[in-house]
Amino acid sequence: MGLSKSKHKSRKGEKGRGYSVAKARERSMDRQSQELEKPPDSRPADSFPGKRGAPKRLRPSSSEVEEKPDVKVTSSKKKFAIPQIIITRASKETLASYSSIGSEEQRTIQEQLGRCRSVKEFEKLNRIGEGTYGIVYRARDTLTDEIVALKKVRMDKEKDGVPISSLREITLLLRLRHPNIVELKEVVVGTHLESIFLVMGYCEQDLASLLENMPTPFSEAQVKCIVLQVLRGLQYLHQNFIIHRDLKVSNLLMTDKGCVKTADFGLARAYSIPMKPMTPKVVTLWYRAPELLLGTSTQTTSIDMWAMGCILAELLAHKPLLPGTSEIHQVDLIVQLLGTPSENIWPGFSRLPLVGQYSLRKQPYNNLKHKFPWLSEAGLRLLNFLFMYDPKKRATARDGLDSSYFKEKPLPCEPELMPTFPHHRNKRAILATSEGQSKRCKP
Repeated sequence: MGLSKSKHKSRKGEKGRGYSVAKARERSMDRQSQELEKPPDSRPADSFPGKRGAPKRLRPSSSEVEEKPDVKVTSSKKKFAIPQIIITRASKETLASYSSIGSEEQRTIQEQLGRCRSVKEFEKLNRIGEGTYGIVYRARDTLTDEIVALKKVRMDKEKDGVPISSLREITLLLRLRHPNIVELKEVVVGTHLESIFLVMGYCEQDLASLLENMPTPFSEAQVKCIVLQVLRGLQYLHQNFIIHRDLKVSNLLMTDKGCVKTADFGLARAYSIPMKPMTPKVVTLWYRAPELLLGTSTQTTSIDMWAMGCILAELLAHKPLLPGTSEIHQVDLIVQLLGTPSENIWPGFSRLPLVGQYSLRKQPYNNLKHKFPWLSEAGLRLLNFLFMYDPKKRATARDGLDSSYFKEKPLPCEPELMPTFPHHRNKRAILATSEGQSKRCKP
């Protein structure tokens, strides 16, 4: 009897230990879930949910992304150095971990990736472009028959990790749902662990290629329609504590129903209050705010609003407003257009880190009215508001939406009345396919 009781107690102890381990794992998952549910301002701006030891400062590529290698997520075990992705439209778990993976967790990863669909369930129809961070295909979901954009995450230079830019884009897009923000539907996987595809809503056009190739420029009513939609998307982003940081016409997509969507969140950041330092080398040069050019490390939503002013001016003028060839040239173009900044109009200007490196010309006049002599007073007021030197005085997305410019004639047209460009879309698809084939043929 004594021996039997001893065995019974031993088995009971083993069960107790197993129960404790299970409860510990459950508590750990609960803590991780609670962390993901925190509002953006309660988490570090440059951290990702679930990643322990996340760097407080990341260094994204500048506008010349090709010249600077992206930051990589690495691991000591190459075979499993990928994010634990459990990503579908309904899923709330985003990038639970991309730290080093031990052999005991291999089965868990396989189970989690198994919950993603396979890219084989999508029929690639044609290649529609190749961005900095990956190749994009037009594809058909064989389960739903829906046409989608299938973006393959670029892994050309990756040995043991997924680019931070792609992880950042996935993390942010999963929590964003707005008609004027490109939709990430789900993430699917290929035949091996490092093959990852983003399934996104399909948009037939991007504004940059349209502006270059359309036979007749957008009318002012159509420009207002486009800008209002971009402002609505920006207001949503900024209300959710997100700065896009790379707003430009090539990152604005348009469907055949006239719906404009902001895309490419590879440089975007969630931010908190007070703002934390970020690298100033963001935003494509032509759309870069003066405070970034002068070296500020404090970035606010105002940098998106400066870029919004550049986009509005480009749509109105049918060409880029400030096409600088270098940072020095870019600053000079801004001064030529808006006049020389000073402490009077921009408090703190003289203390910006790079002010001493520029020899600013003496130019006391604002030349926006000469640049757009046909634009109404309300339109000029909006442009001037978006181009305020002082970021604290610059227009917000809400200010833009409330502008009287959109309430005067010509009134913004309805999105459904925007023109479609099927010929240009087909031409773009053919060009993208031929460019891809020529690249593959190179030795």
